[in-house]
Amino acid sequence: MPHQQLLADILRSVLQIDKQFTDDTPLLGAIPEFDSMAVIAVLTELEEQLGIQINDDEISAEIFENFGQLNNFVTLKQAA
Repeated sequence: MPHQQLLADILRSVLQIDKQFTDDTPLLGAIPEFDSMAVIAVLTELEEQLGIQINDDEISAEIFENFGQLNNFVTLKQAA
């Protein structure tokens, strides 16, 4: 499964919403369910399911601005 689809599935599961995501879909601040606890849960799921390590100093609000930003971040982490 491409990581973009996996990322969308993780977001739907953690946020318990039924939503389609495009690169322009706003996340943090736009989806009420997407709070600080959800951010931690999403990061944990990404680490577990993709086998990547995300350090605290890499996390910023910009990453969670929209689905495309988060997807780009995950792509860079997988390539590292």
